[in-house]
Amino acid sequence: MNPAIPSSALRPDGAGGCLLDCHVQPGASRTALAGAYGERLKIALQAPPVEGRANRELCRFLSRRLGIPASKIEIIRGQTGRDKTIRCPGLTPEAAANLLEQQ
Repeated sequence: MNPAIPSSALRPDGAGGCLLDCHVQPGASRTALAGAYGERLKIALQAPPVEGRANRELCRFLSRRLGIPASKIEIIRGQTGRDKTIRCPGLTPEAAANLLEQQ
């Protein structure tokens, strides 16, 4: 069973895609959705937070879950922090939520 995605974590980006607000936990035992973190979606990442490894793992994870190429997923805020805003092109917030909730 997947954790609930906060409704405020996903919103339209104005260009036919959506923005995802997330809080990442690098260095976790495995990469997975980890539930709500306030108004953000918490994502545990197995990769450590060094040399961009956690950001690359986040993009790969979202790519697999959302079915879009990792190269199209863009971290637009929070490159070096735990709170990030991700642009996911070509998906409405509702479609992204459905895909993230599937296992």
